Amino acid sequence: GIKTYISYRVTPSHTGHPVYRRYKHFDWLYNRLLHKFTVISVPHLPEKQATGRFEEDFIEKRKRRLILWMNHMTSHPVLSQYEGFEHFLMCTDDKQWKLGKRRAEKDEMVGAHFMLTLQIPSEHQDLQDVEERVDNFKTFAKKMDDSVMQLTHVASELVRKHLGGFRREFQQLGNSFQSISQAFMLDPPYKSDALNNAISHTGRTYENI
Repeated sequence: GIKTYISYRVTPSHTGHPVYRRYKHFDWLYNRLLHKFTVISVPHLPEKQATGRFEEDFIEKRKRRLILWMNHMTSHPVLSQYEGFEHFLMCTDDKQWKLGKRRAEKDEMVGAHFMLTLQIPSEHQDLQDVEERVDNFKTFAKKMDDSVMQLTHVASELVRKHLGGFRREFQQLGNSFQSISQAFMLDPPYKSDALNNAISHTGRTYENI
C-alpha cells in the first residue's frame, strides 16, 4: 500500500536552500551525536509517537520541539561543526545522502577514541597545577551530576502533580477566564476588543496547560 509520512522543511541560514527531513532522519542524527560526542550533553528529541501521529495537535507540538532542538544544535560551538550535522543540513541528493550516512556510521573516532584527537601541550606542565585542575574538575563534575539528578527528580515530581489535580485546577481557571470574556461580549457598547482578546487568550492558555 501507499505509505504516509511527515517531513519537515529545514532551511540553513548560511545556504538558504531547504532540505526535507523525516523524524527518522532527526533520530539518526541524534544517535550519531550521542555516539560521537560522549562527553557532551545532547538534548533529547521529542518522543516518537506510534499512534495518533498524524493528529494536528501532535504534529504542531513535535514541530515546535524540533525547532527548539535544531536551534540548540546550530548554536553549539562543537556539535554544529560535526560533519554529520552539516550533511544533515545541506545534502539534497538521495544518493549523496546514503554515502554521507555510511561515512558517518563508519567514523572510528567515536566513544573513547576521541582521546586520540586531543592535542598534548608542547610545553612542560607543572604536576601540582595539573593535579589541582583535575581535582577541581572532579569536584565540579560530581556537584553538577548530583544537582542535575536532584533537578530531574524535582521536575518529574512537579510534572506528575500537574498531570493530576493541578491540571484540573488550571482547566477550571481557564474556564473562568473564558467566562469573563464571554460576559464582556454581552456588553457591546463598552467592550474593549484588545482586553477581551487578552482575557480569552489567557483562558485558552490555562486550558491548554
